[in-house]
Amino acid sequence: MDKPNAAPILQGRNISKRFGGVQALDKVSFDLYPGEVLALAGDNGAGKSTLIKTVAGVYGADEGEVIYRGETVKFDNPSAARGAGIETIYQDLALADNLDVGANVFLGREPTRRLFGFLPSIDRRKMREESRGVLDLLDIEISPSALSKPVHSLSGGQRQAVAIGRAIFWNATVLIMDEPTAALGVPEQRKVMDLIRRLKERSVGILFISHNLSDIFEVSDRILVLRRGKAAGERKISETDSDEVVKLMVGG
Repeated sequence: MDKPNAAPILQGRNISKRFGGVQALDKVSFDLYPGEVLALAGDNGAGKSTLIKTVAGVYGADEGEVIYRGETVKFDNPSAARGAGIETIYQDLALADNLDVGANVFLGREPTRRLFGFLPSIDRRKMREESRGVLDLLDIEISPSALSKPVHSLSGGQRQAVAIGRAIFWNATVLIMDEPTAALGVPEQRKVMDLIRRLKERSVGILFISHNLSDIFEVSDRILVLRRGKAAGERKISETDSDEVVKLMVGG
């Protein structure tokens, strides 16, 4: 995707991270634009997870900087990143399985109302209505009866949708997705791909990690290949193919 008139919403500049004697990242740089999917590819240990966790506030970079909306940022923790508009959806989704959809969307940020004018109470009706609204916005099909059931009763694709809906409800402008289709069947993988396209239409910038090259080529605009902590190459999806990507990954 060409972005000649847009400024990157998120940038990494020469990011390095070491764990003891292991150089997990070595001067990795990237740009992410609004409404773009930038895929991160590489074998296990290539540095993909370390990079996204550095962006998301889990780790601090030893060197380099993260630039968000034109300003250098240093997030002390993931909550600070989320508060700024950078949400991460990991493979395990971090959903509370025993709670319903609304409670998961508002987890830790529950609205309250007053009973009898003075008793504080969680406003569960508002949580259901607001969560229904954001799911409708993303064209996600979850029946009204399922909204009030624990999310462990939902399908894998619906659970992914709840996690994505939560991020969008809280105004995420950057969404980091770590293997979002790994545990899903083919029909639900397609639904997640459709969700990603809708997020692009809403100008959300997406960092997308996947071992599935067909998923990468289906929804991504560019791909950054990491190998042994270094950037091995960056390509527009329209100008490369899976053979070249694999060669970059293995160093062939």
